[in-house]
Amino acid sequence: MSETYDLTWGGEFQSDFQPRPGDVVAQEHWGQSGFADTDLDFELKQHGITYVVVVGLLANTCIESTGRFAMELGYHVTLVRDATAAFRPEMMHAAHELNGPTFAHAILTTAEVVAALEGGTA
Repeated sequence: MSETYDLTWGGEFQSDFQPRPGDVVAQEHWGQSGFADTDLDFELKQHGITYVVVVGLLANTCIESTGRFAMELGYHVTLVRDATAAFRPEMMHAAHELNGPTFAHAILTTAEVVAALEGGTA
């Protein structure tokens, strides 16, 4: 049985990131946070997930909003420094050095996240 995902606004999954059978797909969001007006919190809690790793763009808007919202909901938040992007270096600096420490329990590189997962410490 093939699942179809209705991604409004003409959105679609990039070919390398297509959901597989059994994957949980949260509702598309309308604001800066991946939690606001979506079922993401419900889906994570239903599956017993307590750690959230945030990557993507924009570091100083959507990533910050999602990370802060996750922290306020009680999740352990990891911000991945080299897997986020912004329009200017100043925005990246603000996201990682000034604002990130106010919501992220850890600010790591991709290599550090992979090492932690491989070592079973994440």
